[in-house]
Amino acid sequence: MFRSVRPYLERAGLEEPVVCYQGAVVAEPATGRFLRHVPIQLELACEAIAAVQERGFALNCYVDDDLCVAAENPGARAYADFQHIPLNIVGPLLDWLDRPPTKLVVVEDPETLDRLRAELTAQFDGRLFIAKSLPFFLELASPEVSKGTGMAFVADRLGFAAAAAVGFGDGENDLELLEWAGYAIAVENADERVKALADWVVPGPREEGVAQVIEALLDSRE
Repeated sequence: MFRSVRPYLERAGLEEPVVCYQGAVVAEPATGRFLRHVPIQLELACEAIAAVQERGFALNCYVDDDLCVAAENPGARAYADFQHIPLNIVGPLLDWLDRPPTKLVVVEDPETLDRLRAELTAQFDGRLFIAKSLPFFLELASPEVSKGTGMAFVADRLGFAAAAAVGFGDGENDLELLEWAGYAIAVENADERVKALADWVVPGPREEGVAQVIEALLDSRE
């Protein structure tokens, strides 16, 4: 969500466009204006919500940079607390939703989400982007959405080519980003598919592998 990343942008003093919502949104940090927004079509979103609810799961629904749920539940509360954002209780989602949501998320244990993902992929193959962002977050978005398409928009806007870009990733939702970038870097604790795609694997968060690469790059330009 843009609202969850904005405090970090302000602390870092970044002014360039930021890719949010798995690539569904590219936002302008200073104003919060969405430069790119690719939500899920309303009819398709309702079909997806119904499919998930029929299987007994609750959803997080994101509209206008707000997190909305039918009723408070442990998964939604954990997500809101993790992101430091308000949780909006709106009642039955299919009765409330009247505009395309940016994305939908199911919060559950990893093995349960693996089974749910397989079922949803079979039902919505090619019609939704479906991937885990973290092991316990299963995200549903427009099929035109990925971190790769989000970064392609930023590259076009700022005037650089994919060949000049370095992409870092750890989760399965980073695959399209690393496929797009001219040079792909995975961290040591990354998903095995991400590491298989990477040109280089760097140390994980404890050793600050990403920071080491960025600092070495900046040092090389002095």
